[in-house]
Amino acid sequence: MSEQQPESHDRDRDGTFDEFDQIVAEESDRSPDLAVIEAGSRTLRAQAGPPSGDPVPTRPEDPEVAKALLEVEQELATRWGETKLEPSVSRIAALMDVLGEPQRAYPSIHVTGTNGKTSTARMIESLLNAFDLRTGRYTSPHVRSVTERISLDGAPISAERFVETYHDVKPYVEMVDAAEEYRLSFFEVLTGMAYAAFADAPVDVAVVEVGMGGSWDATNVIDGTVAVITPISLDHTDRLGSTPGEIALEKGGVIKQDATVILAQQPVDAAQVLLKKAVEVDATVAREGMEFGVVSREVAVGGQMLTLRGMGGEYDGIFLPLYGAHMAHNAAVALAAVEAFFGVGGEHARELDGDTVRRAFASVTSPGRMEVVRRSPTVILDAAHNPAGAQVTAEAVTEAFGFSRLIGVVAASEGKDVKGVLEAFEPIFAEVVVTENTSHRAMGADELAAIAVEVFGADRVQVEPRLDDALEAAVTLAEEEAEYGGAGVLVTGSVITVGEARLLFKKG
Repeated sequence: MSEQQPESHDRDRDGTFDEFDQIVAEESDRSPDLAVIEAGSRTLRAQAGPPSGDPVPTRPEDPEVAKALLEVEQELATRWGETKLEPSVSRIAALMDVLGEPQRAYPSIHVTGTNGKTSTARMIESLLNAFDLRTGRYTSPHVRSVTERISLDGAPISAERFVETYHDVKPYVEMVDAAEEYRLSFFEVLTGMAYAAFADAPVDVAVVEVGMGGSWDATNVIDGTVAVITPISLDHTDRLGSTPGEIALEKGGVIKQDATVILAQQPVDAAQVLLKKAVEVDATVAREGMEFGVVSREVAVGGQMLTLRGMGGEYDGIFLPLYGAHMAHNAAVALAAVEAFFGVGGEHARELDGDTVRRAFASVTSPGRMEVVRRSPTVILDAAHNPAGAQVTAEAVTEAFGFSRLIGVVAASEGKDVKGVLEAFEPIFAEVVVTENTSHRAMGADELAAIAVEVFGADRVQVEPRLDDALEAAVTLAEEEAEYGGAGVLVTGSVITVGEARLLFKKG
């Protein structure tokens, strides 16, 4: 996601340059946004150390590699960002043509929906890896580094490989640019890179998350043998439609002839649209709550214990190291998708090996989704950015943590239903600190504060335009009134917000 250079914080209250600005100045050879974020990470007190095996890559240590990656990022940033769209797959189809149709070199599982796409894709990937298949995963947006979007065998490709892949496809991208009315967008180029990288690896199967919608999304030049549709709710209504049913029309575009469709629980109007599309293309449908689902779940230390019913049988004793009922439902959808890929429930009545399934789920990570990054007080990051996502996050936090005092830190994007998000969190936030991230689409802190005051009242809202200051303020509020042991902080509102907060807590 493209970002703008943040406004300069030239002087502190007494007129002198503060430590934050000095560090930013020293980082002048780095991406401006990244320099600001990393500077903040060194000034934030009482940071938590990063967990072992952090799945989110840091910037390359080799200065030459870091420079090459930055140059690629800068070139990509000159293209249309992910929020500027011309609904068509003609450009990406043209790129695939000149690249030799790399997306045809492997079978694909295509994932769309409104919420839960990335977590579900990561679970699908983990299951496939556990069954000794080589996977490629393409997801968006990224939490910290653009390289996260393209993964091989469960890990983001290296910065070196990302740069090499870009330069491999660049001449073909330029050919398409010259022939088309509009240049390929940022997302279209990344999609082409992913499909090329998967073919070059080569992978046994690709797990591909749509960017937006389905029918005209750049990813939709694949023919997914399995189409996964996570819960549909209202988001991107200016582009996709104003009701779940209208949005389902676009998302249903990933359902291809003779595919297997894995349907999460859906609003009635969305389900009707999706089932009609499946009938039109002779697709086989498996529905959560009918052919598969969650049998039982119990909160456990570090996550939850599940029993899932798949299309081939029941799988018990599954430990999922993620919080919330929504993650349990994502797990059921992911399991059904992998069963469908292997033909379980269709050609093969047998179930998957239970020990392998348990091992796969126990290894799942989902950065920025109900992720604990610090203790005492506990700080949780979650990328909820629409009312439906905020509602399930609020329920998950209440169930898993039971805080006596919870402080929210919220930074959101323009064009989102921010009031709906805040209303979902109002019952669980004692106070909220509103701030802003560095995205060019970020809603200003003052504008967000005005909405927050409507929801929370002025006495429960604090404004801190800088994210590092907002996190500092939230930690302080959480520690007040001798409730240190039962206090927490939830950072939310957008993926960009979570990514920047993650870096603030885990770097330096």
